[in-house]
Amino acid sequence: MRDIDVSKIVPVVRQLCIDANYYIGEDVLDKLREYRAKEESPTAIEVIDLCLKNYELAVTEKMPSCQDTGIAIVFVELGQDVHLTGGDFYEAINEGVRQGYKDGYLRMSMVDDPIIVRKNTGDNTPAIIYTDIVPGDKLKLTVAAKGGGSENMSEVKMMKAADGIEGVIDFIVDRVKRSGGNPCPPIVVGVGLGGNFEQSALLAKKSLLRPLDVPNPEEKWAKVEAEILERVNKLGIGPQGLGGRTTALAVNILHKPCHIASMPVAVNIQCHADRHKSAVI
Repeated sequence: MRDIDVSKIVPVVRQLCIDANYYIGEDVLDKLREYRAKEESPTAIEVIDLCLKNYELAVTEKMPSCQDTGIAIVFVELGQDVHLTGGDFYEAINEGVRQGYKDGYLRMSMVDDPIIVRKNTGDNTPAIIYTDIVPGDKLKLTVAAKGGGSENMSEVKMMKAADGIEGVIDFIVDRVKRSGGNPCPPIVVGVGLGGNFEQSALLAKKSLLRPLDVPNPEEKWAKVEAEILERVNKLGIGPQGLGGRTTALAVNILHKPCHIASMPVAVNIQCHADRHKSAVI
């Protein structure tokens, strides 16, 4: 058994919040460059160049890459041989978010009441926290900053087994088509299949953590991802919705078993600022 004082979590989460918003992953930058080389629309090329320049400035000027610095979503992999001491684990995570969003000059986007009052909490808490218990004595924390524009274009649909894979693909492509330029394309399309209503949505969210240069480990799903990506990029939406061949950079699928009467499908769209960073304690 390994003891970890929760006070050690605070500075780690603080830095992850800042780094996720300042430093875009090399996998995203490489994909933008790859699609720029294939793009035929002058407008689309100009938009991709602006995206790349924006990310460069975010690094050199130490500032957020986007004004919507998002909800702080924290994925926890807690080793079963870890004993957390010294206080409330979730409060430590939220304190890290408070400090990170304040010290990093990141926009506070959380409101305490979803409908009637909608008063800003002032510190971007509470974070949305998902915890998995895993073997070992390590604690892995991943902070994803999820903006509202892309999140608003996401959807869960309870489909029938009779709809088949073609029905699933049609739904995913249609979801992107209906989204248009709203999620700030080029996008990453996260897809969750199976489980039940809520698990499919979580799978779609988790799928966005897979690096864009890492193919699906299952060949059959890698082929489905490639087909969806090809169809999405034929929609002509293009970067920022201004037309072109680059509507999406990647399609990532995660799946789980499901009930014989159900076929849940979730689409969680991410903008080109696919922001997430991880650390292990």
